[in-house]
Amino acid sequence: MSQTTTMRLANRIQKVQPSLTLAIAAKAKQMKQQGIDLVSFSAGEPDFDTPEPIKQKAIESLKSGFTKYTPASGTPELKAAIAQKLAQENGLNYQPEQIIVSCGAKHSIYNVLQVLVNEGDEVIFGSPYWLSYPEMVTLAGGRSVVIETPLESGYKIKPEQLESAITPKTKLIILNSPSNPTGAVYNRDELKALAAIAVKKNVCVLSDEIYEKLIFDGADHVSIGALMPEMKDLAITVNGASKAYSMTGWRLGYAACPADIAKAVSSLQSHSTSNPTSFAQVGFLEAIQHGESAVQKMKAEFEKRRNLMVELFSQIKGVKYFKPAGAFYLFLDISEFKLTSVEFADKLLDEAKVALVPGIAFGDDHAVRLSFAASEKNIREGIRRIGEWLKSRA
Repeated sequence: MSQTTTMRLANRIQKVQPSLTLAIAAKAKQMKQQGIDLVSFSAGEPDFDTPEPIKQKAIESLKSGFTKYTPASGTPELKAAIAQKLAQENGLNYQPEQIIVSCGAKHSIYNVLQVLVNEGDEVIFGSPYWLSYPEMVTLAGGRSVVIETPLESGYKIKPEQLESAITPKTKLIILNSPSNPTGAVYNRDELKALAAIAVKKNVCVLSDEIYEKLIFDGADHVSIGALMPEMKDLAITVNGASKAYSMTGWRLGYAACPADIAKAVSSLQSHSTSNPTSFAQVGFLEAIQHGESAVQKMKAEFEKRRNLMVELFSQIKGVKYFKPAGAFYLFLDISEFKLTSVEFADKLLDEAKVALVPGIAFGDDHAVRLSFAASEKNIREGIRRIGEWLKSRA
């Protein structure tokens, strides 16, 4: 970066790293446009179309002229529906005014960090982590405190790790269950143990539950905020439309917060993005109220693909993987192959024409992430290519 550019740009943005997931996806897309026969496992979004009734509701509202500003924190109808959903499905009791609808769950997390974190405050989360957490903490002026969670621990934070990581500077704990990138899911007892520590230390917990509808093997999703009364004033629940309803491009998410945090987030949003897109909110309302059958179909297909991917990798020598309990990613341990995750991903893309995401983007340089938001045909072909490529390197 030139001296002129360095002087021009704010210090905070110079500390932020570009998204490796988007970079790999862009390279893969460019190769496809060049006519190269490529199999991509880099997608971070469902490969299904948004269900038709959701699209139709948005189209109807657009045609009827619902194209003006809404309240900055979302329409009253949508916020009421979210509050009802949280009460019925998650055991979380929020008033509509405690819910802030935003331009995606990512936006919701960013807002919360901006209103909570002061310069030098610490934010705790586990590694592997969703790649935007540390960058958002940096932009808020905070410091990321990363707890290492290896494959052997199921990629989950243990209570003793959390307690020892908390200091007087700790402002927030971030939990992501189901997890991107590992697909790990915390059960009720595990969350209860972590909640007890948060209560004991009086530290807020941001629970990123964007993949809550995509949990496999008949397991149930558990919201940490519902586990004990004392969590009511400490839990911030973030969710959205993107993953469950295949509405990634609609950019709709929400944060359900204690009243003081909700008021602060609403104020911040009113001076930044203002309201999410008016007619997109109508689509999200339809999704929450009538979209469950479509969700279950997608979930069943993802579970089927998960099982296929696990079966195929179990036949490849030297590969260690974590069987995901949720989301639509498989985290592959590559430590056996003596390559960094970037080297592994680059060589695989160039030599076998398979795209995946290096684990260093998620804080783990000994792994890579594969998305099974891909057809069965592509899963079979892509893993066949990976197996042959690894055999040729042996």
